[in-house]
Amino acid sequence: MTFVLVAGTTETARIEGISAAGADPEAMATTPTADAELLIEGEPIDAPAVPVSPAGCPTPALVTRAVRDLDGFDARVIDAGLATDPGIDTTTIAEQPGGDVRTGVPVPEADAIWERGREAGKELADASSDRIYVGETIPGGTTTSLGVARALGVDLSVSSSLPQNPVERKRGAVRAGFDASEIEPDGLVGEPRRAVRLQGDPVLAGVAGVVEGALSAGASVTMAGGTQMLAAAALLRHAGIGAPLELATTAYVAADASATVRETVDELDLSLTVTDPELGDCGHAGIERFAAGEGKEGVGMGGALALARRRGIELQAVRDRTERLYDRLLGAI
Repeated sequence: MTFVLVAGTTETARIEGISAAGADPEAMATTPTADAELLIEGEPIDAPAVPVSPAGCPTPALVTRAVRDLDGFDARVIDAGLATDPGIDTTTIAEQPGGDVRTGVPVPEADAIWERGREAGKELADASSDRIYVGETIPGGTTTSLGVARALGVDLSVSSSLPQNPVERKRGAVRAGFDASEIEPDGLVGEPRRAVRLQGDPVLAGVAGVVEGALSAGASVTMAGGTQMLAAAALLRHAGIGAPLELATTAYVAADASATVRETVDELDLSLTVTDPELGDCGHAGIERFAAGEGKEGVGMGGALALARRRGIELQAVRDRTERLYDRLLGAI
């Protein structure tokens, strides 16, 4: 199998109080770069630091990397609009970050990004990958996912990297985006690429393209993530892609009362795998923030945990490895 991380940025993340995927808005711009480098190299290369939330919760990339250390799975990174170039090899499908969802056209190159992603997914599947796990990293991505879902008429309530989901802030940003783009909720049913162009981010376009390409080449696909992956699945269904798809997420997302994970899984005809990381009593204050509702998901954490379980890797081994990574990379914090 191959694990693919689609990484990018969006100006939507700069909206105050929208995301905790970084210590501050400036740090959030480097979070996806750091996540990609952690997945591939096990440490930041060109990114300045390991991402942490304002409350000290580390990036979910630590958990995904811990599983990779234990399993050795192949991993690739697709650059879907990174603001900071990473010090690793990537496949670039978007040259620019996404714009602010409130501007009306945050992803003007959505069609081209989708097509490049499709080619990348097909090439990965052709390279003898029977199953492809697709994860994402993009601060602010749940807000753009909400906008895309509403444009498509999909009843999705998104989760958050914050313990208290800033639902009204997200809805306000999406309303402003609808006003700016002069569309109505449910106004883009059956027009997924236009929905990304007017309400989304480049990572959503990239994920949809990669998944479509992999499926067209005969691979099975696990969408490794939370409600952002549900928005990407909605794009695929509205593009006429009816193939079986799995969503693999964490118990933290599945239990989020502000999100409609199980309802939207049913609406989109997906299979669902939920794994509990059980990080609430590990003795590391930062890592325990996951169980307190921070982070919840990202960088394919839920998919990586599902993969570990399928490979017979004990959860305790994943926890131990995550703690060692935390101590090595963040122990001085």
